[in-house]
Amino acid sequence: MSHSHGSSASTHRGRLFVALALTASYMFVEAITGFITGSLVLVADAGHMLTDVAGLSLALVAIWLAQRPATGRKTFGYYRAEILAALVNAVLLFGVSGYIFFETYQRLREPPTVSSLPLLVVASIGLGVNLISARLLMSGSGESINVRGAFLEVVSDILGSVGAIIAGVILLTTGWKYADPLFAAAVGLFILPRTWNLLKGALDVLFEGTPAHIEIADVQRAILCVPDVQSVHDLHVWTVTSGFVALSGHVQVGEGTDRDAALVALRSRLMKDFDIEHVTIQIENERLAAGLDQPCFPGQTACYADGASPLSGVRT
Repeated sequence: MSHSHGSSASTHRGRLFVALALTASYMFVEAITGFITGSLVLVADAGHMLTDVAGLSLALVAIWLAQRPATGRKTFGYYRAEILAALVNAVLLFGVSGYIFFETYQRLREPPTVSSLPLLVVASIGLGVNLISARLLMSGSGESINVRGAFLEVVSDILGSVGAIIAGVILLTTGWKYADPLFAAAVGLFILPRTWNLLKGALDVLFEGTPAHIEIADVQRAILCVPDVQSVHDLHVWTVTSGFVALSGHVQVGEGTDRDAALVALRSRLMKDFDIEHVTIQIENERLAAGLDQPCFPGQTACYADGASPLSGVRT
């Protein structure tokens, strides 16, 4: 059975590029207006947009890397590039949030005067730009952790734009100077849990943890339900990249079992129940398992008693 793997983010490359162009162009408008008007919430939103530009660029670079062919040194290719991009995006978001909290503290001590009308106009246009970008990335956010990281950054910008609009309205109607830094801090607080989930998801993949939607116990039960299967051990399930889940394990079958038929049945069951396509299973019987349990020298626990490898015939 042949295998074909690809990054699920690659199908969203065009949308990522459009979102990058929109975000980068308006980031400069918000940053310049924020510094001119003295609005922290606009500067904070522009800072989030800067992380968007970096995150979307990383996402596009990761897609390009993931499409490079595998080599003798990198047998899985460069699929993990998108996971690393998601990890960097999370770190960037944490950094921007930290900066916003620091600036909020400074401005709560000495709130500056903020021009409310330019703040309202720029924030309103920014909200429209961010909504377009979010709509472009929404469908891919459930398929790729890389696109999800970019989508979360855009969502944080939407919140920043909404916060800036509300702060502008309050400043325009009441003149309350604390509205600007407080809404900026609220944006930072809201995005922190989502950033943590993104970081945790990326680290789970890098540490080859079992995917969140799969329970090892369920996989074991499904394998044991296949006819002629007696036991399963050394079972591992991990994610190589978004949409690419791999499984390896040892399965013991009864004497005289058609191993090819058992392997086909196992692969079919795992694909049907868990959508796991990349499956590597070693089929064993009682005689092979007993031989593998006999050590041939101190420290060796997996070879025949005479020291020969059961599969290759090479002395171990």
